[in-house]
Amino acid sequence: MQEIIIIGGGLAGAEASWQILKRGGKVRLYEMKPERFSPAHRSEKLAELVCSNSLKSKSPENASGLLKQEMKLFGSLVMESAEKFAVPAGEALAVDREPFSGYITDQLLAEPGLELIREEVTAIPAQGIVIIATGPLSSEGMAKEIERITGSDRLYFYDAIAPVIYAESINMTVAFRQSRYDKGGADYLNCPMSREEYERFYQELIQADLVPLREFEMPKFFEGCLPIEEMARRGKETLCYGPMKPKGLSDPRTRAEPFAAVQLRQEDLSAELYGMVGFQTRLKYPEQERIFRLIPGLEQAEFARLGSMHRNTYLHSPGLLNPDLSLKTDPRIFFAGQISGVEGYLESASCGIAAGIYAWFRSQGREPPMIPKESVIGALVNYVSFPRETGFVPINANWGIFPELIPRVKKQDKKKLLAERALVATGEYLAKLSAGR
Repeated sequence: MQEIIIIGGGLAGAEASWQILKRGGKVRLYEMKPERFSPAHRSEKLAELVCSNSLKSKSPENASGLLKQEMKLFGSLVMESAEKFAVPAGEALAVDREPFSGYITDQLLAEPGLELIREEVTAIPAQGIVIIATGPLSSEGMAKEIERITGSDRLYFYDAIAPVIYAESINMTVAFRQSRYDKGGADYLNCPMSREEYERFYQELIQADLVPLREFEMPKFFEGCLPIEEMARRGKETLCYGPMKPKGLSDPRTRAEPFAAVQLRQEDLSAELYGMVGFQTRLKYPEQERIFRLIPGLEQAEFARLGSMHRNTYLHSPGLLNPDLSLKTDPRIFFAGQISGVEGYLESASCGIAAGIYAWFRSQGREPPMIPKESVIGALVNYVSFPRETGFVPINANWGIFPELIPRVKKQDKKKLLAERALVATGEYLAKLSAGR
C-alpha cells in the first residue's frame, strides 16, 4: 500500500489524513511544531485554531451552515470535535479551542496507519504522493520550496487576531447578555456605547501606534478579516455598520438601542474567556490595552491574549492546480487548505477532505471522482482550480460560487433550493464512493 505524505498538521492536513486513514490508507504526517512555531501558533496540538474560536454560522440559510452539514456527511473529524466541544455563540458554532484540538490530535494518533513526524519540511519529496497543507503561515523555507515548484511568485495578504479577555475582569453592571434581535439566545456579552463614548474611542483608534510593516512588505488586507483600525479609517461610522453594529440590541440601563456596541463571544466551555468579535488588530500591545479599556464595561479588562498580525500566503491556484487540487506540472503533488486559496477554518478543513479523497484514489492508481460543483465543497474546489483571467483572491463559502439553478427561481427561494440541491448531490457522490465507483 502506497504511503501518502502530508505536510502540515492544521485543519486541512488533519482532515486529509482522516479521509485517507478511514479508507485504510497510510499517512506520514509532518508537523513542524513544537520544533518550530509560526508567529501566530502556540499549541503543540494538531488542528490549532489561531484567529478566533468561531466556525461561523450554523444556519441552513447560510452557505457556512450548509458546509457544516456536508462535512458531517463526509465523516469530518473537525466537525465531530467541534460539536463535542461547542460553546454558546448564538447562531454561530464556536468551540473551546484546547480540547477541540486535543481531541483531533488524539483521534489521529490512535490510528495505526498514521506516522506523525515532528519536524519542519523545507524540501518536497521527489517521489510519492504528497499533500501540501502548510496553511497561510507556511515557514519561510517551505514557502520558497512552494515558490520553486509552482514557478510563480508568492502572493500574500495580511490577517489579524482579535484580543481575548478574562471574563472576571468585565464590568457586568455595564455589559449585558443578548444576541442581535435575540437570535440564538443571550450568548453574547455586549458593551454599549453612547455617541460621545464612541467618538472618543474612534479618535484614539485611528491615531494609535501600529506595529510597523517590514520595508519590503506592502499591506494587502483580506476584506473578510480587516484590522479594526483599518476599517475605522474608511469612515467615522463605518464600525457602527460592521463589528460595532448596535442594531437589534437594547441596553437594559436605558431600554434603548446604543449608538454602538462591542460584542464579546465566549471562548471556552468554562466561560472564563471572551473574545472581542471583529477586533483583529495591528495596534501595538500597550495601545490595545489603553484604547480597548475606553470601551464601557472593559475599563478594567485583563487580556489573556492581545491581538496580533501575521502575513498569510496563498497560491494563485487557478493557473496552477487541476480540478482535483493536484499540481498541473506534477500531479502527484496536491494542495489543501488556505494555501490553495480558500479562506476560513471550515473551508480549509473541507479542502483537506477533498484533497485526502483525491490523493487516496491516486494512491490506488485510480482517477478520483470529482466532488460535485453543486455542493459547497465542490464549489470551493472549483473556485480555486477553475482557470480565469480576472483577479483571484481567497474566498469563504458563499452562495455566489454555486452553479446557477436551472430554471431560475425567485430570489426568496434560491438559498433553500441551492441547499437542497447541494445535499442531494453530496449524498449521491458519497453513495458512489461507498459502491467503489
